[in-house]
Amino acid sequence: MEIKKANLIYPYFVVPGENKKDSIGSFPGQYRFSVDRLLPDIKESVKLGLDKVLLFGVPDSKDAVGTSAYKKGNIVSMAVSAVKKEFPNIIVFTDVCLCSYTIHGHCGILRHSSKTNDERRTTNNALIDNKATLEALAKIAVSHAGSGADYVAPSAMAKGEVGAIRAALDRSGYKRVKIMGYSAKFASSFYGPFRNAADSAPKFGDRKGYQLDYTDPETALERIAADIKEGADIVMVKPALAYLDIIYRAKKRFDVPLAAYNVSGEYAFMGGNKDMISEVLSAIKRAGADYIITYHAKEAAKWLNR
Repeated sequence: MEIKKANLIYPYFVVPGENKKDSIGSFPGQYRFSVDRLLPDIKESVKLGLDKVLLFGVPDSKDAVGTSAYKKGNIVSMAVSAVKKEFPNIIVFTDVCLCSYTIHGHCGILRHSSKTNDERRTTNNALIDNKATLEALAKIAVSHAGSGADYVAPSAMAKGEVGAIRAALDRSGYKRVKIMGYSAKFASSFYGPFRNAADSAPKFGDRKGYQLDYTDPETALERIAADIKEGADIVMVKPALAYLDIIYRAKKRFDVPLAAYNVSGEYAFMGGNKDMISEVLSAIKRAGADYIITYHAKEAAKWLNR
């Protein structure tokens, strides 16, 4: 099945400040951009025929509850405004999570107390407070929407996050803004370079308490169904290469656009090998992905005809 440039979404890391294009040691070919340096790079992507970007923020301050993710002037909202002003036809997706903004590096707000049905354990008796997490995620999404994001993409794997964000967007007058859910996001070993780039590695424990078990495909399909019911416009499987079976099953079962995230560890494995990149991206598309989020998007665009 032929890959087209319209299938590709290119991820960017954005940082505060000016004149920054910082290389990432474990992630060759990828950079952290300040907004002023981001725009010329996106211009290059546009010239290659790409029209979709996914923005990740890497803040200069963190706290226990991730307030820098949604405070006025947060880095992603600033980037969205600048990108949409310069490139109004670019489709901008924004990652909605807390891991890069919290001092502990987990994807939700923690508390230390008795476990309830609305909380999931991380480790060391730390719990994700689901209600507080949903409130924070909703604030992030509304902030990004107010700056012009076309899609917000909740990735915290918090129960009910798509529904909470959809309700918040609608209340705030952003019914036009769509949601791409990280619906089937697995607790994977393939995220290492990304976590270095986004400074988002957990400071203790892991995320197996709220990300999906890679031996449990049925729960993954249930989470996709739940996101669709809550209002997701696009659903996602992440990672892609080790989960082609999930992509295939999801495409067969659900009649909604499906994205797959060709994640940082997969990128590092392939390097710049054109034949390998082409083979892998073709496999992801063949499995059923309508959109492929990949750090190889610019390279692929150079050899794709359309």
